[in-house]
Amino acid sequence: MTTSLERKLTNILSADVYGYSRLMGQDEPGTLALLNTYRDAMAGAIATHRGRIVSAAGDHVLAEFASVVLAVECAVAIQRDLAERNATLSAERQMWFRIGLNLGDVIVEKDDLYGEGVNIAARLQALAEPGGILISGTVFDHVKDKLALGFDALGPQRLKNIAGDVAAYRVLLQSGTAAAPAPRPAESADTGKIDTRKHRFYVSAARTAAIVVFLLAINLFSYAGDLWFQWPALVIVFVFVLRTTWIFRH
Repeated sequence: MTTSLERKLTNILSADVYGYSRLMGQDEPGTLALLNTYRDAMAGAIATHRGRIVSAAGDHVLAEFASVVLAVECAVAIQRDLAERNATLSAERQMWFRIGLNLGDVIVEKDDLYGEGVNIAARLQALAEPGGILISGTVFDHVKDKLALGFDALGPQRLKNIAGDVAAYRVLLQSGTAAAPAPRPAESADTGKIDTRKHRFYVSAARTAAIVVFLLAINLFSYAGDLWFQWPALVIVFVFVLRTTWIFRH
């Protein structure tokens, strides 16, 4: 007999520590103590905003909220509170969280949540700046007219193992409220796309150059008074130009 999966629509908050391995390498006891302090503060904010912590393994915190507005307000409260706490610490001891928020369908199994709705929140969190918040388009649509916050549209993002692009927005934490200046900004999704294109371009250029050199070598070793390598080389270079155009348009 097949049992149907329990599903629900909910608001997912995914948070983790930026540079956690580096902090642990510098001072394990101090990092663990600070992590526990910050997680306690986050747990208090989540409870205040009527959320529920789903899991808190390692440096990661996963929570859900019935209200999308309260979920965003909680994320903002967390980042402002932790920014104030970090301001009292030396730069090398500061602990910055990245937060991703998504409203989506999830699978419920006992007290745990699974599925694409959770994965999108986690992928957005990985793209967020230290001390920053990224929200999906589904979250933005519900809060854009309900919160006195600014939002920076990042456009559709291609997220790992997610079918289709996901609209993403950066929450602009207003100055004068202890918004966190990121110590080392995480690479944005747009920058990641540009770097990927550059990598593909370099690989294609190297392959084209290698083929042209190979044709020249064959021509020289079998030289019988006729240079012919330039004709296939011109075709190969033309294909390379077409491929380069395609790479930077997609």
